[in-house]
Amino acid sequence: MLLTLVDWRVRVAALYEQVRADPDPERGHATWRQGRDELFRNHPQSPLPARDPLRETGLPYWPYDPAWRFELPLLPAPTDAWDPDERVVDGGGDGDVTMLRTGQLALPSGSTLDVWTLQQYAGGIFVPLRDATSGRADGAASYGAGRYLLDTAKGSWLGGRPTPQGGHTVVLDLNFAYHPSCRYDDRWRCPLASPGNTITDVVEAGERLPA
Repeated sequence: MLLTLVDWRVRVAALYEQVRADPDPERGHATWRQGRDELFRNHPQSPLPARDPLRETGLPYWPYDPAWRFELPLLPAPTDAWDPDERVVDGGGDGDVTMLRTGQLALPSGSTLDVWTLQQYAGGIFVPLRDATSGRADGAASYGAGRYLLDTAKGSWLGGRPTPQGGHTVVLDLNFAYHPSCRYDDRWRCPLASPGNTITDVVEAGERLPA
């Protein structure tokens, strides 16, 4: 069990490394989809139940749309927001997870997303998303509790770079939004999108629910 979890995380990290190495984001996205489908279908750590039809069909996504890919400056965390700067969430078998809000990303639409840092030993940046497709009832929906954009403790990172001004940018491609494990099976516990990661944009990009 322990070594299969290690193998899962190594494979996920390697998959994102392939994506970052490809100069064509759309081709990298296709590689990511193919790799995720293989992991979800065959790996012992797949979050899918044994007889889930998604093992055969693959995970559903909206078509890749380059308009949802951005490289954004990492801004300071807001000081007057309604969401607490520290959250403790139930991580199931991993125990409680403490997250500290350490930054913010501003989308061209005017919406903003909080950036969280995991305070446990693994550390890492975490950016969840809940948008207007979350829980929509018209057959073009994503999981009602939201999706993940970045979770670097588990390998999902699309890139970024330092700026001449001493800051940093983050590549945020919403086509890579994916459902947390708890979407597939209740045995999983997942940190979900808080108010600072809930936007009104209709993000028809990334993983979606079956039509």
